Amino acid sequence: MPQNKNILITGGTGFIGSHTVVALHHLGYRPILLDNLSNSNIKVLDALEKISGERFPFYEGDCRDARIYERIFQEFPFSAVIHFAAFKAVGESVQNPLLYFDNNINSTIVLMQAMEKLGVQHLIFSSSCTVYGNPKTHVVSESTPLEKPESPYGFTKLICEQMIAQVVELQQDFSAVLLRYFNPIGAHESGLIGENPIGVPNNLVPYITQTAKGLRKKLAVFGNDYSTQDGTCVRDYIHVMDVAEAHVAALQFLEKQEVQKTHIFNIGTGKGTSVLEAIQYFEEANNIKLNWQFAPRRSGDVAEIFANTDFAQHQLKWQSKRDIKQAMKDAWRWEKNNK
Repeated sequence: MPQNKNILITGGTGFIGSHTVVALHHLGYRPILLDNLSNSNIKVLDALEKISGERFPFYEGDCRDARIYERIFQEFPFSAVIHFAAFKAVGESVQNPLLYFDNNINSTIVLMQAMEKLGVQHLIFSSSCTVYGNPKTHVVSESTPLEKPESPYGFTKLICEQMIAQVVELQQDFSAVLLRYFNPIGAHESGLIGENPIGVPNNLVPYITQTAKGLRKKLAVFGNDYSTQDGTCVRDYIHVMDVAEAHVAALQFLEKQEVQKTHIFNIGTGKGTSVLEAIQYFEEANNIKLNWQFAPRRSGDVAEIFANTDFAQHQLKWQSKRDIKQAMKDAWRWEKNNK
């Protein structure tokens, strides 16, 4: 491990960011968090302190504001940045594409400008399987041809990947890992942090847990006529702590590389699960019956996609360890604790 253990985490109080903070701290790194709290809560810092025993430095600010990076980089030297900060709801991006273009793309540009100016050479980017669009094969590897993304959200991830790759190609002192993860779910086993969307959830599992808790009257299953095993969308649901540990593995991988380049990895379980199966797993894991009904298809959704993770297993020495039932138990424990 390098002498400088400081890692900047943009979107550090968000769902995946906060769990990655825990994983980094566990292996001796020092996370410094940046978030504008647009889709997270400042109380996450208290929960992280309870889990880790440490109060992590936190900056409230927008990742499109170059001044916030100047302030942070003056106070801390960094060996790497993990860039989570982005809007991430497929449906919302269809309704308001310009919002997503502005936030997700511009924040990445401003971050890389700051890294170049201040000499931070390693970037881990939070990408997504949405960059594959609607692929001709359901199981995708890193070499699967990229189709046109089905949503503005996926488009922003693809554009950011391409920008990062070009910067790495043109600048000899910059390296990046692009992690294309699939569908993170679950929560930390302590039940102190988890997925806590502001407003109506756009992702399946927090809508499931909020329905089980009585915060939502009924769960909507979007579409029952897809060409899948039961007519509902199939996704690769992966425990958020497995995703968090993949970021640490990517960081350790970058530290060992001598050649500056862009590395791309799928982060998933390699197993597809339909929406109806996910509901069944939650009901079985927690002995709860959910109130749900079918609803019309949602614009931007792909019918079926899951990961081939062989490359990540070989190069990063990483693979998912927790199954979907464990994720559903952890998600429900978090929901019950969440005030």
